[in-house]
Amino acid sequence: MKAAFIGCVDFSHDMLTRLLARGVEVVGVVTRRASSFNADFRSLAELTEPRGIPCLFVEGNDQNAITDAVRTWNPDVIFCLGWSFLLKPELLALPRFGVIGYHPAQLPRNRGRHPLIWALALGLDETGSTFFLMDDGADSGDIISQRRISITEQDDAASLYRKITDAAEDQLDDIILGLISGRLDRRPQDHARATYWRKRSRADGQIDWRMPVAGIRNLVRALNRPYVGAHCIWHGQDVKVWHAEPAAAASDLEPGRVIEVVHGDIVVKCGDGAVRLVEHEFPTLPHLGECL
Repeated sequence: MKAAFIGCVDFSHDMLTRLLARGVEVVGVVTRRASSFNADFRSLAELTEPRGIPCLFVEGNDQNAITDAVRTWNPDVIFCLGWSFLLKPELLALPRFGVIGYHPAQLPRNRGRHPLIWALALGLDETGSTFFLMDDGADSGDIISQRRISITEQDDAASLYRKITDAAEDQLDDIILGLISGRLDRRPQDHARATYWRKRSRADGQIDWRMPVAGIRNLVRALNRPYVGAHCIWHGQDVKVWHAEPAAAASDLEPGRVIEVVHGDIVVKCGDGAVRLVEHEFPTLPHLGECL
């Protein structure tokens, strides 16, 4: 079985590593040299160059170049894992086993953008790990493997990313066996049950001190590394917050009031209590009683 691979993030690197370790013949890889919009960007060249695997570096959404390269490689299947663009029908139709995509959610629910971030920001207690056969829609193709992934109160973006990756590696082993045997189980999605998460903006990552404790903590967890970090505005500049915990506060204080500064920790009154900012990037500590 000959496979082509498309991807440019940490997850892509782990999945391609798994395919190579399982002896899959990778005949070509599409990746990027750099990315201005993938916080978890990772070029796949470090895997292809030592092995002499053909590698196409793409800028933007040059699908004509991708299609031409894939046609030359003539793969049986394409794995598109960690790529921010839909693929055009001409490309999807090239391999005989189709194009396998991935979405870290319980499809058909929660299609769309930033699924790990939304799951944490909304305080969900589970998400999913789903491989599917790509069609011309967004995350709408037939499901070929799906698992539930639990989310605990201690999870943040990094730990959930690892959970998702670990599950996907196991699923990928089964998919490889299915492809080799020619028996790839597929289940159409119920499109009537589909929901879509929208693209997040910079404003979605800003802490509003009127938010409840849980909301602020979830936002900080969601945008933790490898993502860009939640931020608040202080003296007109963005300040990153990487870890926050609940704290006690008097009920007659307004949101945003600094009520404690001890050993670098900052306790700030919020909508229904207070949060302790344990890891942050304040250039200097705010004063006790100051409003953020």
